[in-house]
Amino acid sequence: MSASGPIVTVCTANICRSPMAAALLQHALAAQPEPLRSLRVTSAGVAARSGDRVSENSVVALRKVGLDISGHISQPLTQQMLDGAQLVLCMTESHRAMIQLQAEPVPQHLYLFREFMPQRGDKEIGDPFGGPLKVYESARDELVEAIPSLLEFIKTRLVPAG
Repeated sequence: MSASGPIVTVCTANICRSPMAAALLQHALAAQPEPLRSLRVTSAGVAARSGDRVSENSVVALRKVGLDISGHISQPLTQQMLDGAQLVLCMTESHRAMIQLQAEPVPQHLYLFREFMPQRGDKEIGDPFGGPLKVYESARDELVEAIPSLLEFIKTRLVPAG
């Protein structure tokens, strides 16, 4: 684990959920004091191809909340990314399981994006791919809902006291 590396959000193809998650988390971190403000967030997919464009509905869903991800290009998750990341955030348990099976070493800080939410309920964010805009907006809203608890985790676990 790198103390200065990026936070990596992970989904399947890196064209829907993880680019939205990365943009939303980066936006939230930008509003925090240092050193949180300087943390970088990137995204990748466990089954992504290099160079695919982000889904149009993901672009629209985030544009509605003032964020532009239209320039995002997909990339596959690599061992080098995992080794350099200070935190890896998956959308589903199957993404986490794939990383645990394939990574060597497995990242120490490997969690679900919604894992730190206090209430019971679904910790996974379903794949909106191919669905109508409202399904993407629902995924976006599930990501947004998780950010306060995620920021709290980042503040208490990743940022050195000082």
